Amino acid sequence: MSGTVRTEPLRGKPPLLMPGGPYSVVVLLQGYAEPEGANGAVHADGSVTLVLPRDWALVSSHQERLCGCDQAKTALEEAARGPIVVDTGGPWAREALLGALAGQGVAPGDVTLVVGTHGHSDHIGNLGLFPGAALLVSHDLCLPGGRYLPHELNEERPLRLGPGLEVWATPGHGGQRDVSLVVAGTTLGTVIVAGDVFERSGDEDSWQALSEDPVAQERSRKRVLSLADVVVPGHGAPFSVAREVS
Repeated sequence: MSGTVRTEPLRGKPPLLMPGGPYSVVVLLQGYAEPEGANGAVHADGSVTLVLPRDWALVSSHQERLCGCDQAKTALEEAARGPIVVDTGGPWAREALLGALAGQGVAPGDVTLVVGTHGHSDHIGNLGLFPGAALLVSHDLCLPGGRYLPHELNEERPLRLGPGLEVWATPGHGGQRDVSLVVAGTTLGTVIVAGDVFERSGDEDSWQALSEDPVAQERSRKRVLSLADVVVPGHGAPFSVAREVS
């Protein structure tokens, strides 16, 4: 695709709701990264996003079925029938996360899948709140109780969780095993919860310095921008994407 891409932060404070047919997206906590002092220290935490399937409250016994799954595809499809949390913030955000979930009528025990976009502490610091959920942290898929399942996720092969719901391999920031969650069909179009593929809107002056593999991350960024209508970045407000094709 040739042409330019414009991004613009969405207005509104969390919780920011993007309703959808199969799935709605709620940005529960907005990440931030602020310089602190003159020694290069940064005060930061990652965004936390909730994905709610339609009629999820009518589905029961998620964990019981998850524990009996033998294949990653089946386990992920079952887990995606309940609430999904993408990244959990740092452990210092525990109470804020619990409050934000409660504001959406979701208890930690209701959550059936947690996706950790990468392994940094400000993105997976509250995994312990969700012992009954399946965990997809980077490329590791673990069922409740510590049962790990192999899968074939790579840049050419996403993991399908449901209609219009996929996990993409988006390497770069934290290395080769970063992931993003793609949610199609919301009122704002396709939403991609991208972790630190994007730090924030307008991060062109800074993301390379934070990347373990800038070449791979540049590829991931272009891929996300080619499809997303809205991006939820790791450390800033969600932003819309407008593509002007020439």
